[in-house]
Amino acid sequence: MPARGENNEQAHAKSSVQMMLVDEKSAWSEDLFIEVTKDVPGAEMTKLSGTFLTKVFEGPYKNAGTWANEMEEYVKNKGESLKKLFFSYTTCPNCAKAYGKNYVVLFAQVA
Repeated sequence: MPARGENNEQAHAKSSVQMMLVDEKSAWSEDLFIEVTKDVPGAEMTKLSGTFLTKVFEGPYKNAGTWANEMEEYVKNKGESLKKLFFSYTTCPNCAKAYGKNYVVLFAQVA
């Protein structure tokens, strides 16, 4: 999954799934991981693997901190420990307004 570099369409690496995960490192910094079918020249490539728990949340983006806390508790209640947390945004802010709903899926990588 490239974080930056050549366009994955130009590299003919576009996936039919279009999975994107965001590592919200801080309020001002994030890493975006985009699923591709092969390496993209000039991009920083990362492979994600492991066991993940997921949970869907609905509401405004400002609730992200609350969702992260809920997800940590969810992981703990499943008897797992949180290794890394990723967000998958199903809509952009304008689309969320148009549809009237904003769904966000949290992916918890567990150890």
